[in-house]
Amino acid sequence: MLPVDLRGDFPILQQTVHGKPLVYLDNAATTQKPVAVLEAIAGYYRRDNANVHRAIHTLGERATARFEEARHKVAAFIGAPSPAQCIFVKNTTEAINLVAYSYKSWRTGDEIVLTPIEHHSNLVPWQQVARRFGLTLRFMPLLPDGHIDMEGYKKLLNDRTRLVAVTHVSNVLGTINPVRDIVAAAHQVGARVLIDGAQSVPHMPVRVEELDCDYLAFSGHKMCGPTGIGVLYGKMEALEELEPFLFGGEMIADVDLYSARWKELPWRLEAGTPHIAGAIGLGAAIDYLSRIGMAEIVRYEKELVDYARPRLQELEGLEIYGPRGERAGLFSFNLKGIHPHDVATLLDQEGVAVRAGHHCAQPAANWLQVPATVRASFYFYNTFEEIDALVAALGKAREFFGHVS
Repeated sequence: MLPVDLRGDFPILQQTVHGKPLVYLDNAATTQKPVAVLEAIAGYYRRDNANVHRAIHTLGERATARFEEARHKVAAFIGAPSPAQCIFVKNTTEAINLVAYSYKSWRTGDEIVLTPIEHHSNLVPWQQVARRFGLTLRFMPLLPDGHIDMEGYKKLLNDRTRLVAVTHVSNVLGTINPVRDIVAAAHQVGARVLIDGAQSVPHMPVRVEELDCDYLAFSGHKMCGPTGIGVLYGKMEALEELEPFLFGGEMIADVDLYSARWKELPWRLEAGTPHIAGAIGLGAAIDYLSRIGMAEIVRYEKELVDYARPRLQELEGLEIYGPRGERAGLFSFNLKGIHPHDVATLLDQEGVAVRAGHHCAQPAANWLQVPATVRASFYFYNTFEEIDALVAALGKAREFFGHVS
């Protein structure tokens, strides 16, 4: 257990759904927001609302200070050497697209190496740039439990490998990929590496210098922050390889009628008015997570996984997908003979919020040879009692659909 009960910090968790206490187990999709984050966002709009960087009046200076303070918090949270290496974007998806479309050194015949279990956000952009520039996509082989076959991966790498893009944690299987080893192997052939950290940065300590990754993308809304704000971290030399693909205000140093010159990093990759309140809210979320301690969050989520696994396995006809050993705090599963959407609908009637579908990772579902799964995903505000409620609701679903059939 966590040493302190934090559920009171989350007003949304205090409600009932269909007359039952809300059990929110859809954290891989988005997390709930503590009062500290809600107050930080409201405080900006109430006291400091102004555009950043361009104004010299008091509100503008205060807004700019809070916005750039959030950038410093992000850098410290992931161990980035400089705040200038942290670009504010809308979300993980935009961060990955920024790299895909701004990278200025693609050559026909270059290869991009991915896994078959990527979120669509770390697959579709590479499909598109591959078509545009005549690139080839290669896919790491997987072991039967969903782990990467590292020997097979290394055999894919060659002097044409330009980029390796890999999820740190699978949002379907809960697999924790050995990204440090993946990065090291890619660097031996001179390839850049982008890590999709959407499911890792909110749940475990992530230090970019230890991973040695060239790019890291993550979203604020999956780590107690607001929607519409995310981060692209990059090594400075890797960011310098990106040419802006959004142009306009904020990112220019000077302009005449026929040409323009860009500002230095990070601002040349942040065209237009940014999501100021979102960045401030993300900074407040980082403060909140840091007070708990990421190591403490890892430890507690492991307790939740260890508690949930045997109870789910006791349910007749329930199949869990993904690794049997260490995994992140989520389970994708199916109840035999019952469509995942039907399971999720009945669970909602019991107040239990889960997600059903292919989870924006359809190739992963194809690899599992299922059309969809039910996914229950945990965060530090979840409890053992909520896992009991999930198991009880699944038992009711099995009984109900057994009677129907």
